[in-house]
Amino acid sequence: MARRVVITGMGVVAANANNQLEFLDALRAARSGLRFMPELEDLGFACQVAAIPKGLEAALATIPENIRLATNECMSYATIAALEAYKDAGLEPAPGDQPDDTTGAIIGTGIGGIDTLSLRVVPNVRDKRVKRIGSTVVEQIMGSGSAARIAGLLGLGNQVFSNSSACNTGTEAMIMGTQRIQLGLADRMLVGGTEGSDPHIWAGFDSMKVLSRKFNSDPEAASRPMSASAGGFIPAAGSGVLVLEDLETAQKRGVRIYAEIIGSAINCGGMRAGGTMTMPSSSGVQKCISQALKAAAIDPRAVDYINGHLTATIADPMELNNWSVALDRKPGDFPWINSTKSLIGHSLGAAGAIEAVATILQLHYGFIHASRNCEDFHPDIKDFVRHVPQSTQNVPLQIAAKASFGFGDVNSCVIFRKWSAS
Repeated sequence: MARRVVITGMGVVAANANNQLEFLDALRAARSGLRFMPELEDLGFACQVAAIPKGLEAALATIPENIRLATNECMSYATIAALEAYKDAGLEPAPGDQPDDTTGAIIGTGIGGIDTLSLRVVPNVRDKRVKRIGSTVVEQIMGSGSAARIAGLLGLGNQVFSNSSACNTGTEAMIMGTQRIQLGLADRMLVGGTEGSDPHIWAGFDSMKVLSRKFNSDPEAASRPMSASAGGFIPAAGSGVLVLEDLETAQKRGVRIYAEIIGSAINCGGMRAGGTMTMPSSSGVQKCISQALKAAAIDPRAVDYINGHLTATIADPMELNNWSVALDRKPGDFPWINSTKSLIGHSLGAAGAIEAVATILQLHYGFIHASRNCEDFHPDIKDFVRHVPQSTQNVPLQIAAKASFGFGDVNSCVIFRKWSAS
């Protein structure tokens, strides 16, 4: 029988908070981390709003200086979140010369160290100054750099790697870590996603016209999931990392448990039935949710709350309707649903992991944060408006669902249950 998997630690770096306690407070207050960015205006971006973490000097100072100098922004966010999650789980780095063979990491990124590439590699190669690039550039631009850095700091001896599946990355990493524990291949896995804030990451999206451009003068109103006036997502940066653990191992340690992962699924719509490289197939999304519910062995009506992918694009109405079909629950019988992106923008490969932390905090503490900027609810989904909180609601929750959908028509869904020792 597959082993049970629980969450025992969480760490987060987001535009509105630098750690889990700050994030909890920001969620309860529905505090926005969106700000006007003069740099984007200077660069000619149509979208001049972004959601970037700030005030991380104290957290960065906890990383040894020699390592900090060889760590770019994307890696730094992941490292800060991972160190917090590990400490939150009551764990210490492996002592001595031997790594901890029971613990691994899957820390993904959608685009990764493009800041190092754009600021150091490209200009130095162009100017024929290759020797000035430096000896640490490869570790900063390789996709697995963040996972490797964390493994070195903590002494992780199990599987350590980085996945990448666009905006699906963070949630997919969580599921892959869960599967490894269930199979008995690890007792514990750090999982999550990270993304930096270099404008080169966002330029393509601005060119695609999928970023919001009508609210530059009112930044906190710019991320508008489920709104009739939504005009695209707000680019963001940050990281979320969770400690997943075999239930028996966690109980032997006597640590606090936030929630249990009771079901999950990953799939691809295959770019069929309306799915494309940039648009999800409704049938693929519905199958993914249904498969996660089947794995959880619960009645769909048991789901109390959904943390949506909800990006403030034309896909939002489709997403709500997909949830409705997959759960077989019409308006009036629908769970609560909100969009954490309304507070912190869309951090691509980190989004699912940060939103998983938000989901678990709401489940654990019994509240649902307000979904901002959807006062003018989209007319195609107007019947669902009563299920979207306009102010923070204190609600006892037992079952929560988190899903992510990414370019390439890839999907993932996780079902969490609030932990109870009884």
